[in-house]
Amino acid sequence: MTCCDQRCALITGAVLGALIAVLGGILFPVGNMVIENTVKKETVLENGTLAYDTWTSVDVAIYRQFWLFDVQNPDEVVSQGAKPVLVQKGPYTYRTRFIPKRNITFNKDFTTVSFVLPLGAIFEPGMSVGTEDDIVTSLNLAVAGVYSLLGHKLANWFIQSSNSTLFQNRTVKELLWGYKDPMLKTMMGVFYPYNDTTDGPYTVFTGKDDIKKVATIENWMGETSLSYWNDSYCNMINGTDGSSFHPFLDKKEHLYFFSSDICRSISAVYESTVDLKGIDVYRYMLPSEALASPVANPDNQCYCTDPVITKNCTMAGLLDLTACRGAPVFLSLPHFLYGSNDLVQSVIGLSPNPDEHSIFLDVEPITGFTMRFAKRLQLNMLYGPSNDIVILNKIKDHTVFPILWVNETAVLDDETADMFKKELISRMDLLEGFQIGLIAVGSIIFVSCMIGLIVVCTKKNKHGFIA
Repeated sequence: MTCCDQRCALITGAVLGALIAVLGGILFPVGNMVIENTVKKETVLENGTLAYDTWTSVDVAIYRQFWLFDVQNPDEVVSQGAKPVLVQKGPYTYRTRFIPKRNITFNKDFTTVSFVLPLGAIFEPGMSVGTEDDIVTSLNLAVAGVYSLLGHKLANWFIQSSNSTLFQNRTVKELLWGYKDPMLKTMMGVFYPYNDTTDGPYTVFTGKDDIKKVATIENWMGETSLSYWNDSYCNMINGTDGSSFHPFLDKKEHLYFFSSDICRSISAVYESTVDLKGIDVYRYMLPSEALASPVANPDNQCYCTDPVITKNCTMAGLLDLTACRGAPVFLSLPHFLYGSNDLVQSVIGLSPNPDEHSIFLDVEPITGFTMRFAKRLQLNMLYGPSNDIVILNKIKDHTVFPILWVNETAVLDDETADMFKKELISRMDLLEGFQIGLIAVGSIIFVSCMIGLIVVCTKKNKHGFIA
C-alpha cells in the first residue's frame, strides 16, 4: 500500500470514528426523549397503561400493625394522681386495602377519574404477638369523650350512674373495632366503624392533559377543599394520596399528599437515595416542621384549635382532630416523636425513635411510583383534673393519653420488582450502554487513525528530507 493509500485509509477511518462517536452523542438526547415519552405514556391513568394496572391492583399487600398502650398502674392514677405507666403491646397485624377500588368512572375527556376506596381489615395471626382476644388496660373512651364534650357535672352523672371508671379492660378486637359502651349505650371503638365502609369518593387527575398532575386529587367527597380548620390554607387538599406522584421527580421538590386519616394535606422532603431490591428509590421523610408549634412554623397556626391544651399554641407534635372526627381525638407521631417534652413526660414508658416512629415514602423517581412506605401515627385522647367529676378529683394536670399507634406499611413484592427492572431499568441500561459503547468505539477508532496518520506523515517528511 502506498503512502497516499495509507493516508486516505487513515483519514477515512478517523472520519468514520468521529461519525460513530457523534452518533453515540446524538443518541443520548434521542434516547432520553424516547424514554421520557414512553414513561409519560405509561404513567397516565387510563386503560392499558402500567400506571392504571398498578392503580387498580390489590396484589401488593398493605398491612396495619397496631401497638396498644397497656396501663400498669390504673388505680394509682385515679387515687393518687400518679402518672400512667405504659407498656406497649404489639404488633397486632391486619391486612387492609385488599378490596379493589369501586365505581371507577372517567369524565368525558378522560382528564379525571372518580372512585371510592372500600375499607376492610383481616387479622393476620402469623404476623402478630397474640390474638385479638388479648386484654389491654386502656383509657375509657367514653369517659374521655364526655370529659371533653360535656359539662363536668353532667359528665359526672353519666359516669357515676353507669359505674364507669377512668380506665377499662378491653380485648384488642373490641378496642380497635368496637364494643357496646355501658355508659353511652352505643358502639364505640378507636376505628369503629371500619369494615364494610368506604373512603371517598375521590376524583383525581389522570395526567392525560398534563402529566405533572397525574394522581393529584381534584376533590374529595365532592369538595375541592376541607372545612375543618376555619382557614383556607389549612383546608387545602394538596397532592396525591401518596401511592404515586408525577414522573421524573426532582430531589429539591416537596411531595404533597392528602390523607383522610389525618384530615389534612402534608408534605415530605427528600432525604436520601436508597436501594430497594435493586431499584434506586428516593426516600422522602415527614419533616419535624410538619407538626411543629406555630411558634416554630407559623404555617401551623391554623391547626391550633385549643389554646388551653396547646399552652397558647406553643406545644409541638399534636393535631386536634375533634372537628374532623366528631370526637376528642388528638393525632401525633408514635411515642410523641418531635413532640414537646410535656407530652412525652406526662406518661411513663415512651421512647420516641425516628427510625421506628417516623413516616417515610420510597418513590421511584422516573415513574413516580411509591415502592415502599410506612405511615406511622398515634391516636390519643385527653383527660384532666375536675372538681365535679369524682374519678378525676385527684388528677393533677391535663394528660394527652396515647391509646395506640399504627404502622400502615407496604413494600414492592419480588415479582413486581423483577418485572419493573426488566421492563424499564434493564432497557435504560441497555440503551445507555449502547450509547456509551458507540462513543467509546468511535473515539478509539478516531484516535487510533489520527495517531497512524501522524506517524505516516512523519515518515514521509523524514524520507523526503533524506532524498
